[in-house]
Amino acid sequence: MFESLSDRLSNVFRSLGGKSQLTEANIREGLREVRLALLEADVNFKVVKSFTEKVQERCLGQDVEKSLTPTQQMVKIVHDELVELLGGEDTALNLQDAQPGVIMLVGLQGSGKTTSAGKLANLLRKQKISPYLVPVDVYRPAAIDQLSSLARQLDIPCYPSTTDMKPVDIARAAVEEARAQGCGAVILDTAGRLHVDEPLMQELADIKAAVSPQEILFVADAMTGQDAVTVAEAFNNRLDLTGVVLTKMDGDARGGAALSIKSVTGASVKFVGMGEKLSEMEVFHPDRVAGRILGMGDMLTLIEKAQNAYKAEEAEALNKKLSKATFDFEDFLTQMHRMRKIGSLGSIIKLIPGLGGLASKLGDMAEHEKELSRAESIINSMTMEERRHPDIINGSRRARIAKGSGNSINQVNQLLQQFEQMRKMMQQLMGGKGPKMPQMPAGFPRMGGGMGGMPPGFPGMGGMPPGFPGMGGAPGSGSSATKKKKKDRDKRKNKKR
Repeated sequence: MFESLSDRLSNVFRSLGGKSQLTEANIREGLREVRLALLEADVNFKVVKSFTEKVQERCLGQDVEKSLTPTQQMVKIVHDELVELLGGEDTALNLQDAQPGVIMLVGLQGSGKTTSAGKLANLLRKQKISPYLVPVDVYRPAAIDQLSSLARQLDIPCYPSTTDMKPVDIARAAVEEARAQGCGAVILDTAGRLHVDEPLMQELADIKAAVSPQEILFVADAMTGQDAVTVAEAFNNRLDLTGVVLTKMDGDARGGAALSIKSVTGASVKFVGMGEKLSEMEVFHPDRVAGRILGMGDMLTLIEKAQNAYKAEEAEALNKKLSKATFDFEDFLTQMHRMRKIGSLGSIIKLIPGLGGLASKLGDMAEHEKELSRAESIINSMTMEERRHPDIINGSRRARIAKGSGNSINQVNQLLQQFEQMRKMMQQLMGGKGPKMPQMPAGFPRMGGGMGGMPPGFPGMGGMPPGFPGMGGAPGSGSSATKKKKKDRDKRKNKKR
């Protein structure tokens, strides 16, 4: 998400790094690159023009803190304006004024409304709001069955619509049924339609008049870029949208729709779909997204993901194991699975402030992920006794594990060595001699500065600071970078001798 724009803007600010002060000339030069970066990201040209004019006005007016460097001044101003461009402040759903609150999903065919309805219901349930799903699409074959199936997966009530019913009647009856069941929110999954189809657009207006929804959310495919903004504007003129849901944001490296839609329609992005699973929908936070675009990371999102992956009692039990150096391969495997719930290694790195550009320096992240998968396959090939007591793994057991996992005996030996070295470090790190890190929220594992619960010295990720999630760099981790440093150190010692 926003990867190409983030890379371009990073280059712009890097070029300003050597300037002693901001002048009109270097401001114009920097903003020219910012303008090109935004246009390449498929941001509406009117939005780009307005954005750069505001940034230039603030830069020339020195509307910044005096203690900041020229580059920091410009980054701060661009960040503030990006937050405003993306919606200003978090815009939560307004469901308090009615019982139940009605959310109406509208948009083109194939934009992902039905899946988004299921994702939104799942998200609301996590917020202690009981949802009620309503299939209002009586035109698309199997549309009702699709939403009913999602409702069964989530164990959420769904209105029993039929294709011979009228959409307005379905909506009106469903709201009454949801009220009778004590549900807190009704989600109407309307049929997809073109904004130029007058009869179907009138149908949406009739549904709106019949149930007076508190939220009318336009669901758009982020991959369509400016087309999504144009269609959203047409829907907004007819229905007065209250917000936008952007789907497939995980596949859109540009982000033009997200950056343009608020300025063009006045409706802020409220949710983004980040994958195919029903759990992969996120609340859209303009300030956090602006930080990601500018390479500042997003610690709040990382912490929230970690808290969802870890329970406080599990984290405490793990910390006790680590402090006593009784951490075994079974725990190792569990932590790997939990870290993957948080996200891929590349996505975790980009959420940590100051490490946004590290992924590119580490090379192909897919290779590192492959090494993690290799370690997992080796552990899965062990018996439960071997996982819990690695000391019993002798030569014949190593040969069997290597054969069962499809790896070489040397790779099995390397994992065992890394694991043993890591265990020896645990008591020192947990005893307070390791690197100090900021205090994390309750339930977030405190493992020698580790993030996301992975111990330092994890295989295959050399050259990283100790305690980073799933990444080596700890002394004796066996990484190529560590070996090279040791080799160079030995050469210097031999020369002295």
